[in-house]
Amino acid sequence: MNAVGRSTGPTESALIRSAYSEMQSFAEKMQKLETAVDGIAESGDDTAHAATRKLKRKIRDFEPSVTMIGQVKAGKTTLVNALTGRPGLLPADINPWTSVVTSLHLDPSARTDAGKAKFRFFDQEEWDRLLTRGGRMGELASRAGAHKELEKVRIQLEEMREKSRQRLGRKFELLIGQEHEYGYIDEELIQRYVCLGDDQDADNSTDQKQGQFADITKSADLYFGQPALPHRLCIRDTPGVNDTFMIREQITVNAIRESRLCVVVLSAHQALSTVDMALIRLISNIRSRDVIIFVNRIDELNDPVRETEEIRKSIVNTLETLDGPTDAKIVFGSALWAAHALNQTYEKLGKASSKALIDWAQHEMKSGTLPKEVHETIWHLSGVPALCKAISSRVETGEGAEFMERTARSAQNIANGIAASREVVSKRLGGETITPVAPADVGREFDAIAARNLDRLDAELGKLISGLDNRLAGARRSFLGRATASLLLHLENNGDNEIWNYDPAGLRLLLRSAYRIFTVKAVKTGEKIFEATADEIRTLYIRAYQLSDDAAALAPAVMPPPPPPVILGSTIALDVKGSWWTKWWRRRRQTYHKFAEEYAALIDAEIEPILASLRASHADVYSHSARDIFTEFLDAERSHLLHLANQTETEIETLRQRTEMNLPETENTLNDSLVFLSEINPRNEWRAAL
Repeated sequence: MNAVGRSTGPTESALIRSAYSEMQSFAEKMQKLETAVDGIAESGDDTAHAATRKLKRKIRDFEPSVTMIGQVKAGKTTLVNALTGRPGLLPADINPWTSVVTSLHLDPSARTDAGKAKFRFFDQEEWDRLLTRGGRMGELASRAGAHKELEKVRIQLEEMREKSRQRLGRKFELLIGQEHEYGYIDEELIQRYVCLGDDQDADNSTDQKQGQFADITKSADLYFGQPALPHRLCIRDTPGVNDTFMIREQITVNAIRESRLCVVVLSAHQALSTVDMALIRLISNIRSRDVIIFVNRIDELNDPVRETEEIRKSIVNTLETLDGPTDAKIVFGSALWAAHALNQTYEKLGKASSKALIDWAQHEMKSGTLPKEVHETIWHLSGVPALCKAISSRVETGEGAEFMERTARSAQNIANGIAASREVVSKRLGGETITPVAPADVGREFDAIAARNLDRLDAELGKLISGLDNRLAGARRSFLGRATASLLLHLENNGDNEIWNYDPAGLRLLLRSAYRIFTVKAVKTGEKIFEATADEIRTLYIRAYQLSDDAAALAPAVMPPPPPPVILGSTIALDVKGSWWTKWWRRRRQTYHKFAEEYAALIDAEIEPILASLRASHADVYSHSARDIFTEFLDAERSHLLHLANQTETEIETLRQRTEMNLPETENTLNDSLVFLSEINPRNEWRAAL
């Protein structure tokens, strides 16, 4: 298999190029967008040049991301390696304890033999929460009084603390909260930061560096060149969600929130089984268009053709029953087959896997022809090209379309600024009287508009967040009221000998509804304020500089899509149906009302972190994001406005000289750019899904 640092060979490059061919159209659109921005820069002066340079940096830095989630041992890492065209890049047989989120940044413009890495460590607060309180599971067990379960957690924590001490010694305190960066990537580096390895190898001198920092590594960013890829892409590999301490669950929640697209990797042997409830809870809070399900390991099925259809029906039924993303794309395949296709090691497939491959090939041939080359056929049957096609489509119509819309509006406004400047100059050179505008005066007018509307945005979003707080508090009260009433009724009818359970699905539904009301209103409110502000600024342009309506055209800023409420998928006490719940129940020998009060206190403590996250990590973050976008828009327009003021005061002869220096073709270039930008229509898929 590939060495970690080795560039992909011709076979691997050809397979990756074909797999991501659907992304080529998006790459071409992005190139045309950059060309349009270049055209605007050529047509403008220094002010336009500065603005377009910022846009070009954003275009070149734009990197859509895909987050891979799934259970441990679902073959997720092998699949990630296949998606990069580098089988063997990340070790797939590592100790499942590791909690590292590994982001692979693939850049077609970078050298294939170049690479760099950045590793971030847990900060002190995160480490303390894990090691002193046992993470979420420890907190839950402590609140529930589940002493046996809590003792298990403590024993595991002591083992982890001791291993960390042995690996890091006195360096530990100095490393917490720090970052390590390297200008290269190799196998040994990944082993040190990502892989814990086996316990029995701890004293082996050849493995002393393996897992040296893995206990405290929170995230790894690896940067590679991949010229076979049409456009930059980040593929983010997350820990499995079935975690004793649930710290991986929170890390995965954060990773999903930072990506617009999520690929759920399931094992064909237990696709969405009862042990996947944490996974279902997470994805049920993501829009269907932003979820792709990849059922891996079909190479291990005895009858893949028949069994995959049964699995598909089971997944759809499960998601419908549990309020999951029922419209999510489902792809079947085998990351193992993909790895063998990339490496051209067909003879190592094994009898069972080869039989499954032949059965799958015969099935696929009924719906079309297969490639002639063996490695291309196996690659096709692996399902990875179908997954890459789905990813490419989602990027183009989702995150990519939104980026192009925002960038196109910014570029149009720069072009409109150039048109306004030309109109002012043309009038002055034509002998028309243009009243000089003092930059300080028009700047004060603009600042008043900006301050007033920024205050309005802050106030309106602040009201909506307060409304969200009230709805969340109401949802909490409603759920606890119904739950405790149900508990009291159960105790009165059955006593405390029969164990009672209560489904928290109703709570999540109430909280999701409250958050949805906030997001719908926030988007509409922001768009309304953005449009009104653009109108005010447009009026100022016309009044101050006697501009025509066309020259004073101004597109408002674009509201960002709100983050999905994936925190609602976090595990709470009611989700953990185990021996601790039974023991908690049976230890209660008191009045029924006291019993209900203790239960309510336990669940209330479990709900509080979710409510706090919906406020701080979702609503507040979204509000800040909208404000940042609005502020960037205002800063750009202030620069345009002041530039126009200078044009009214500049000497006529200086203006004439500047005009003579402009080549005639720049007018055509500017018009061509505007035509292309006008064809980039708003993509409203995420708005429709609100």
